[in-house]
Amino acid sequence: MPLGVGSMILIALVALLIFGPKKLPELGKAAGNTLREFKNATKGLADDEEDAKKNEKLENKQ
Repeated sequence: MPLGVGSMILIALVALLIFGPKKLPELGKAAGNTLREFKNATKGLADDEEDAKKNEKLENKQ
């Protein structure tokens, strides 16, 4: 179930009240860095899996 615009505004207001306006940019930056690291890690795992499959196919051909 996707969140509507009203729900997103409510979440933003609650976050603003809890953390304050000075802390929100820091939290956003930390969340962005975390997502970037997770994306890179999962991409690395997918690349490793593809390499393993290629190596297995090469070994079966020989």
